[in-house]
Order: sequence, then C-alpha cells, then structure tokens
Amino acid sequence: MIEWVRALVSIAVVLGLALALRHWAGRGLRPLALGRGRSRQRNLEALDRLALSPQHTLHLVRVGDRALLIGAHPGGCTVLESLPAGSFVMAEPGCNTQEGA
Repeated sequence: MIEWVRALVSIAVVLGLALALRHWAGRGLRPLALGRGRSRQRNLEALDRLALSPQHTLHLVRVGDRALLIGAHPGGCTVLESLPAGSFVMAEPGCNTQEGA
C-alpha cells in the first residue's frame, strides 16, 4: 500500500513540475513571439468585413502597402482585387456616403 502512495505522490510531483515549467516557459517566450517591448509597424491589418450571406463574406485587408479584397466562401478564399493601400478612402462608421439617400 505504501508503494501506491509513493507512486501517486511521485506522479503528482512530476505533473506539477511539468505544468510549472510549461507556464514559466510560455510567459518567457510570449513577449518575444508577439513583438512586445519593440515598436514595429504592423504589416497586416483587417480594414473591413461585409457578410453577404451566412457562408459568404468580403474582407478588406491591408498587407504592407497593398489593400486586398478577399472573398471567403465554403470552398476557400479568393483574392478579388489588389490595390495600392492609399488609393481609397475609408468612410467613418455610421457615415452615409451616398448623396440624396
């Protein structure tokens, strides 16, 4: 019976050390992986999204100095248009850009 208790305590200690090491390693690597502490320009930015149906959406994404219009559908994604990022003006949310509406 004492052997079982000793085995269970040993397993609990090993699991505890493994979880502590995982937590400690994750905290130490996270700032490097996410680029925290360094100011850098983001190269990827989601600008807008429009749901056309429950399974079809349009995404406007800035990648570096380009803006991509991407159509997402059940079969995958398709790049519909690629423009220079400065070639369009984003409207303010809630702003009606159509005249006479």
